[in-house]
Amino acid sequence: MAQDFPTQAQVVIVGGGIIGCSVAYHLSKLGWRDVVLLEQGQLSGGTTWHAAGLVGQLRSHANMTSLIKYSTQLYSELEAETGLATGWKNCGSVSVARTADRMTVLKRTAASARAQGVDIEVISPKEAQDLWPVMAIEDLAGAVWLPGDGKANPTDLTQSLAKGVRNRGVRIFERVRVTGITSKNGTVTGVETDRGTIAAEIVVNCAGQWARKVGQMCGVSVPLHSAEHMYIVTGKIEGVHPDLPVMRDPDGYIYFKEEVGGLVMGGFEPEAKPWGMAGIPDDFEFALLPDDWDQFEILMQSALERVPQLATSEVKKFYNGPESFTPDNNFILGEAPELKNFYVGAGFNSMGIASAGGAGRALAEWIVNGAPTMDLWPVDIRRFAGFNNNPRWLHDRVKETLGLHYAMPWPNRELDTARPFRRSPLYDRLAAKGACFGSKMGWERANWFAGEGETPVTDYAFGRQNWHEAVKREMAATREAAGLFDQTSFAKLLVQGRDAAAALNRICAAEIDVAIGRSIYTGLLNARGGYESDLTVLRLAADRFLLITGSAQAVHDADWIRKNIPTDAHVTLTDVTSAYAVLALMGPRSRDILGRLTSANLSNEAFPFATVHEIDIGYATAYANRMTYVGELGWELIVPTEFAVGVYEALQEAGRDVGLMDCGYYALEALRLEKGFRAWSRELTPDINPYEAGLAFAVSLDKPGGFIGRKALIEAKAKGAPTRRIVQFTVDDPSPMLWGGELVLRDGKPVGEVRSAAYGHTLGRAVALALVEHPSGVDKDFLTSGRFEVELAGERFAVTAWLSPAYDPKSLRVKA
Repeated sequence: MAQDFPTQAQVVIVGGGIIGCSVAYHLSKLGWRDVVLLEQGQLSGGTTWHAAGLVGQLRSHANMTSLIKYSTQLYSELEAETGLATGWKNCGSVSVARTADRMTVLKRTAASARAQGVDIEVISPKEAQDLWPVMAIEDLAGAVWLPGDGKANPTDLTQSLAKGVRNRGVRIFERVRVTGITSKNGTVTGVETDRGTIAAEIVVNCAGQWARKVGQMCGVSVPLHSAEHMYIVTGKIEGVHPDLPVMRDPDGYIYFKEEVGGLVMGGFEPEAKPWGMAGIPDDFEFALLPDDWDQFEILMQSALERVPQLATSEVKKFYNGPESFTPDNNFILGEAPELKNFYVGAGFNSMGIASAGGAGRALAEWIVNGAPTMDLWPVDIRRFAGFNNNPRWLHDRVKETLGLHYAMPWPNRELDTARPFRRSPLYDRLAAKGACFGSKMGWERANWFAGEGETPVTDYAFGRQNWHEAVKREMAATREAAGLFDQTSFAKLLVQGRDAAAALNRICAAEIDVAIGRSIYTGLLNARGGYESDLTVLRLAADRFLLITGSAQAVHDADWIRKNIPTDAHVTLTDVTSAYAVLALMGPRSRDILGRLTSANLSNEAFPFATVHEIDIGYATAYANRMTYVGELGWELIVPTEFAVGVYEALQEAGRDVGLMDCGYYALEALRLEKGFRAWSRELTPDINPYEAGLAFAVSLDKPGGFIGRKALIEAKAKGAPTRRIVQFTVDDPSPMLWGGELVLRDGKPVGEVRSAAYGHTLGRAVALALVEHPSGVDKDFLTSGRFEVELAGERFAVTAWLSPAYDPKSLRVKA
């Protein structure tokens, strides 16, 4: 009997691919049954049905790995629950290396896997061939074996999830097209369809390639773009059997899996072919694009080298199915900052089958709890802004992101396409002075400056890269004289109104209701006591505060603050990022230089640490905030954008005779790590609290009115020494480079993972911040009584743990 079409539901999910079905399944498991799923065609008919179905567990971020580990568990159990086969096969996977550099990647991957609890083994080419007999191995340097990986049938898996959903009373309607999203006062209220309107408290956009279009119906940015993704299916090949592992050959851009005695072979070519520039047709259901053997040639050539039998094998089918890709190759999850109760799960970059189980559970938990239950920043929708939804920019960027699946993951690798995007007022000045630019949140930022005879282009490597000596110069200038950093990309949020102080004091962990002219470093914590952000609050007036936060965090932090301002409070928040440039003048001579340009009293008594004053700088009037991220005397100069060039020129002129030098973000990173300063999204995450981070000093536990996360912190403090902690390490041997992600061992046993690392030229060795864990507590005795090492691409190096910062300016700095 046909179901009556609903007029209301608690949740409406738009899209019946594997993600939509997974979200519905997990909502129903959490007890939410008043859920309606709408699919414009048939279930799995968009992108899901033609997916290759590979499930590889390991990702660079531990929580992303845990999502896929959960997927493998779910897929292995689903058939027993629903009675419908999923095609899940735990066949394992082999990844091979054609070059020494790729072998370094695989060895680094193995160490990361051990840190994340994933089974992995580094094996020889011959051992790889024993596991995968049909490949040629003469050109291989080695391989890794992951026994927990597998494959699934995407359509069967979707139908099995859908049956689990229906069994719990969730309603699924196929052949229903969503034509609009309704909202009132900034909150979603339902969906309009070609069969009528459904009122809903929550709407979830899992529309796959159409997710961007659905977002545009209600002013929500979902930055993704389709690209063609191709694979072939062969006839039977001798030596191919049903238990054959998945095989990846990233140097050849290709992957293989067994199917009915033959092989599925596809890949991710370095330059992709975007599709659907004029929009994706609504009726593009169980459809494919025309064969394109010219585009596929680079993959086919590599495949013939790896599997010579392909030359004489039958090609039964060529699949060219478009899939949606995002600007950074990570999927999009979470509540849209533009519209309350409108959630998105889309843009899975050919990883939808592997991620669907875990991502569906994570999004369902986010919906039920009203906040994420774990650190999901790599896939959080708030990492993007409205400008990332520009169609031409997306088209050009997606050409590159598809290929990132198998591109060499060099340390500090920058994307090249669709740049320059956002430029500081100083961009041309810095380019003329030899800046080599990187990109963050679209901003072009100077990473390092080429000297005389050097070219401002990064030559990637796993050892010391070609900017090593340039960064040494910049660090020395900052430690011994002065460095000037263009930090215009900092996000700036103006919070003002009668209730601003009270609202911020509840949102911030530190005391914010301080004297006018004070600046406060603070965390924004969630209910679990973990960091949603860390930032600096400048009190400019009784009712006006300027918040300076990280470049990537403008949308995220503004959304977090707005959501936590009481609805009846007299407070407004305005993103003023583009209104101000930021020039950080740092180093022991910074007072001398700034003093030549201002009438302000810069003495320690008149202008102490953690204060902000509006001062004259040359012809400009700007805010000077005495704060440091490098461990030296210095000021962050917050300059109206139109005065930025003038202030820069004046500072350069004033500092020329005392050794002022332009410095980039690579030097800044190494300087902050020498001093042990934490960074959000690495050492500070929604899963890490201030006691674990070593930042208890930035928490006012007893301030009147309390703050978000206080209860969790009181409970954490009562437990004594935290069971995990951010710890600073230096490598005893001065030669190795650390990049982050390395395994940390204590007395030979894995205890943690490096979160950030750089070469500390002041210290003469690599320096890192790592998250170290131990069930009975990470205290002074634990850190001083054990023998610590880091594993770097299979080789172990002794490291020293520091209880106080490794860089002590009193004893180490060379006087200028």
